[in-house]
Amino acid sequence: MIMSVQGQEISRPDPGLVAALARIGSATASGELSKLGVRSAHITGPVSHTPGVVAAGPALTLQFMPKREDLYSVDEYADPEKQLHRHVLYHAQPGDFVVVDARGSMTSGVFGEMMLTYFAGRGGAGVVIDGCIRDFGHARNLGVGLWLRGVTPNFHSQTDIFPTAVNVPVACGNTTVVPGDIIVADDDGAVVVPIALAPRLVETAGAHAEWEEFSRIRLSEGGDLRRYYPLSEAARPEYEEWRATQQADDRKPVA
Repeated sequence: MIMSVQGQEISRPDPGLVAALARIGSATASGELSKLGVRSAHITGPVSHTPGVVAAGPALTLQFMPKREDLYSVDEYADPEKQLHRHVLYHAQPGDFVVVDARGSMTSGVFGEMMLTYFAGRGGAGVVIDGCIRDFGHARNLGVGLWLRGVTPNFHSQTDIFPTAVNVPVACGNTTVVPGDIIVADDDGAVVVPIALAPRLVETAGAHAEWEEFSRIRLSEGGDLRRYYPLSEAARPEYEEWRATQQADDRKPVA
C-alpha cells in the first residue's frame, strides 16, 4: 500500500512580479514581510549550496512522513512511477521552485543527479529541501539553485522517511509553504512570500532597497552611520536629490 496525495496545479504569478522579488533579495523580503505581519517567512535549516545564485519563483511542494514499510516499500527501479517524489517534478515549468518537507532528515537524499537533471531540463530555478540530496558533485553544476540541509549517499526512502503528498501545504524548515507561494532565495537563505502579499512587498521593499543603495554609497565614502543607516530625516533631502538624479539618468536616451 502507498499512501499518497496529489494536489492541484498551481497558479503562477506574473513573471515581472517574480523578477522584482528576486531583485529585492531574501534579507529585505524577510524584513519587509515582518512589517506586513508575517514574521516566520524565513525557511530555517536549508542553506545555499550554490553560492552566488539568486532566484525567485513559485513553489511546487513535496511532503515526506516518517518511514513505515507497510505503507511504502517501493523498489527504486522496479516500478518507478510508484515513487511519488518523481511526480512533483512532472509539474515543473520554467522558473519554478520545488520545496520539500523532508523532516530535517540527514540520511535520505530526496533527489539525485538524474532527477535534478530532469528538473533543470524543465527550466527549474531551484529546490529548497529541509533535508538532503545525493550526487551533489554533479548536481551543483546543473544550473539549479540548491538550498539544502546537507548531502548524503542514500536514496530518497532508503532510511527514515517516505514521500506522501505533492502540491499540498507543507512545513519546510518549520515554515508553512503553500503551493504557488513565491520563494526568494540567495546566499542568505530562502524566504517564502505569500502570493497575496507579493505586490505590496514589491512596493515597500523597492523603496527600502532604493534608500539602502544610497546609504551604501555614502557609507562606502566614509559617511556617518548615524546619518545614513537607517536613513535619517536629516539625510532625506540629500537622498531625494540623489534619487532625482538617478531617475533623470535612467530617462536619458542611449546614444
